[in-house]
Amino acid sequence: MTPETLLAFDFGEKRIGVAIGNSLTREARALTILTPTSATERLERIAALVQTWQPERLVVGIARASDGSTHLMTRRCERFANQLQGRFGLPIERVDERFSSVEAETLRRDLRRAGRLKASAGIDDLAAQIILQSYFEARDAKPA
Repeated sequence: MTPETLLAFDFGEKRIGVAIGNSLTREARALTILTPTSATERLERIAALVQTWQPERLVVGIARASDGSTHLMTRRCERFANQLQGRFGLPIERVDERFSSVEAETLRRDLRRAGRLKASAGIDDLAAQIILQSYFEARDAKPA
């Protein structure tokens, strides 16, 4: 299998967390938080990231209710994934993002305590990191 660079997204209406990872190392890291003011700006900012990092695959967290059912944000995440597919033509992987924000909040707290993160740092990029790490772990768990 050829190593791939992946970008992952934690989609939100106001902020989009972005993480980057590599399929060889299977490690994800927080990259940035986008705060676009329009759908056009959102796609332009993502296009700049795609141009810079040249990913072979994109991963999108899909919001679900705690019981796994869909809701309004699920549909918005799916629409976002479809927009990325249409715009960039890259393979899109969807990951259930339930509880990723809770995990990101815990990670942020731990990083702050260790002095590795500013007190004002957000969690959206950390949530994207968790989404991408979940993708790697799920892929590793699949039988060959």
